[in-house]
Amino acid sequence: MPATEHPIGEPAAHHDGRISRKSLLHGVAALGAAPLLLGGGVALARDRTAAGAAPELTPDCHDGDEPTVEQTEGPYFKPGSPLRTSLVTSSTPGVRLTVSGYVFGLACLPVSGVLLDFWQADDNGAYDNGGYRFRGHQFSDARGAFSLTTVVPGLYPGRTRHLHVKLQAPGGRVVTTQLYFPNEPRNSTDTIFDARLLMNVRQAGPAREGTYDFVLDVRQTPTTPPSTPPPTTAPPAGTWAAGTSYRVGDTVTYGGSSYRCLQSHTAYPGWEPPKVPALWQLS
Repeated sequence: MPATEHPIGEPAAHHDGRISRKSLLHGVAALGAAPLLLGGGVALARDRTAAGAAPELTPDCHDGDEPTVEQTEGPYFKPGSPLRTSLVTSSTPGVRLTVSGYVFGLACLPVSGVLLDFWQADDNGAYDNGGYRFRGHQFSDARGAFSLTTVVPGLYPGRTRHLHVKLQAPGGRVVTTQLYFPNEPRNSTDTIFDARLLMNVRQAGPAREGTYDFVLDVRQTPTTPPSTPPPTTAPPAGTWAAGTSYRVGDTVTYGGSSYRCLQSHTAYPGWEPPKVPALWQLS
């Protein structure tokens, strides 16, 4: 949805006058343990600019919002990325970029345990197809939040600046999309560019900070948060089973093949070994 600006000090409102759950969640996250005082002048905008300026907001999530736009995978995706939230070291060249946000379902409730697999070009516009530089996956936390530390990607012929990401909610299908930077000259000539996937980006000293919130096609009841199956003890070997807690090195069989666990996790329907190569390696 198009972003709506609200005066600092006022909560973002739902289109029918109610305050959206997403805005409330942003406010709680920003205020920490501070009380939520509706109508008491508490600013719920997650992104702020200079004092006195209007905040920059990612699109408000209202009940019934459409899921995040999907886009092409492109030629450079590589399965099996490492589990990490930072793609850089102290010596990595490029302008530092932090991308953060939330993952919501169709009722604007956060979705935890979402697999987010990011990949991008380096600051020279090159992809590492032999290794895993500027590639990594992570999982949204209990609040549906994620955060990635990387660099601003460089340009290569035919494309504007962008980040790639695949998302998969527990039991859901894989969603592939891209994130874009505002005010890029090539946005107007890139045939893949979609303004609905623009991040909010601001300068933070020598670095840049971007925010974007994803909405997945996850059915939710507003009064009932999504639940996760209780974990069970994983056997050292056996047939893959949803609801089982697996550890690094555990082996399972699925579909007549053997797989080795790469990352500790609790299995969900939809995360069968062939579908999540970041978690399982074919033995």
